[in-house]
Amino acid sequence: MCGDSGQLVSVTEALRMLDRALDHLNAADATSLPAGVQAEALRALERAEAKRTAARARVLAAFAGQAAYEDDGHGSARTWLKWQTRVTSGAAAGAVGWVRRLAAHPVIGDALAAGELSESWARQICAWTDRLPPARQDDADEILAAAARSGVDLPGLAGLAQEMYERAYTGPGDSPPDGFGERAVWLGTTLAGAGRLTGDLTARCSAALSAVLESLGKRAGPEDIRSAAQRRHDALEEACRRLIAAGMLPDRAGQPTQVQLHMTLAQLRGAVGASAAEAAWAAARASQSGWLAGPDADAAACDATVVPIVTGHVDWAALDRLTGVYLASQGRRPDGSATRSCTCGGCTCGGCTCLTSGPLPAQTLARLRQTMLRLAVDVMSGPGGLASWLRTSQLTRAPAGVGGSPSLPLAIPLPLDTGEAEPAIPAHLRRAVLARHQHCTYPGCRVPAAFCQIHHYIPRARGGPTTLGNLGPVCPFHHQTVVHRWGWTLTLHPDGEVTATSPDGTRTLRDHDPPSQAA
Repeated sequence: MCGDSGQLVSVTEALRMLDRALDHLNAADATSLPAGVQAEALRALERAEAKRTAARARVLAAFAGQAAYEDDGHGSARTWLKWQTRVTSGAAAGAVGWVRRLAAHPVIGDALAAGELSESWARQICAWTDRLPPARQDDADEILAAAARSGVDLPGLAGLAQEMYERAYTGPGDSPPDGFGERAVWLGTTLAGAGRLTGDLTARCSAALSAVLESLGKRAGPEDIRSAAQRRHDALEEACRRLIAAGMLPDRAGQPTQVQLHMTLAQLRGAVGASAAEAAWAAARASQSGWLAGPDADAAACDATVVPIVTGHVDWAALDRLTGVYLASQGRRPDGSATRSCTCGGCTCGGCTCLTSGPLPAQTLARLRQTMLRLAVDVMSGPGGLASWLRTSQLTRAPAGVGGSPSLPLAIPLPLDTGEAEPAIPAHLRRAVLARHQHCTYPGCRVPAAFCQIHHYIPRARGGPTTLGNLGPVCPFHHQTVVHRWGWTLTLHPDGEVTATSPDGTRTLRDHDPPSQAA
């Protein structure tokens, strides 16, 4: 409620009025408002956002100062915010960051609370004055806030901050900070293993990264329709790939990427049909970090070690049939009842071995089914089991029907067999491929072969052999994106020429010279 002077008398009432005011604005028909009202609303909402940031920082500072989050069993204000206000980790960290920022810059906090600075401008001013000596930061905040109130734009404020920065470090022995203490990189995982990269880089790191992105992020040719941002992303990935391939990471010891190829036993046997439960399992596995499917898996499999892992599912109907066959061999029906009666005169001989006509107890049938399941798993798994035999005899031949998902009633993956890691590209084949082609084999591309990935022209997933006639170097852009993402097909001809065919088959590129004959 409001007092006699019109002032709100409680924080709770102020929050209620704020909520009602926002509800009114959200319910209003913004399209029917005059342009002048729309403009004023936008200006007012920006001022309100600045005031909200200042108010939240002050309330959160008091809340954290009293360790009130411990009342709910949390160890920090950030984790409490994530739980109670349903915000992401980044948003919670940002809110806590404003508490620290305004504590170090009270002048900016007052300007923010008064709506004289927007949240983004306040953040930028704090970042500028943080680079000044602590004794000069308050004065610098005062000067920049006053300049902003008088109408100076952001580039003008930046020039003023630069001038103050240069004057602050003109004395003997003065050395400006290099940002080393504030360096940080955050890599967050989003959906399906994708990530979001943010950070604050030192000048040296920024210069090095810029050089890498500029060198590896150039357009590869007229077919390269990637945006600048996409080229920078691919350049960063390529730089990491080259670092790994160069053997400069001690934990990897220079080993190439290793692919674990998961397949079901039914897939190896050529079963057809698709199980919704198994599809859901596959989708869940695909959401894990590092789990590849589709074009990404095909691209990775071209030049990677492969560890085959065979999994299976319990088919209870098949187990019931197996149990029924055993019972029938013993003269019993599936429920355990006998198919013939006692023939020794009512079992008075004391040593009767005839069958009783009644069904077997449920516990007996359950134990029988469990025994049959254990025996079946013993048959399928192990070094000499069915799964191992099928994997070793059929994995490299890609038999017809492989790829269909079996339709089974219970989608519980059971690891039945695993094989030794197959070598990626044997060293002698790799040397032969690089000797045959000095550049990327995509028409018109001249990326040196040493920086390329080895591509299977007929993919391994379709039974393509790891032989000299099926291998060639392809640069990461043409390999990962053009071939495996955009669907172009590379074909190695007997004369050594490589052609590229568009996904619709209407275009064929042939402008690549035949490779040298040097062995």
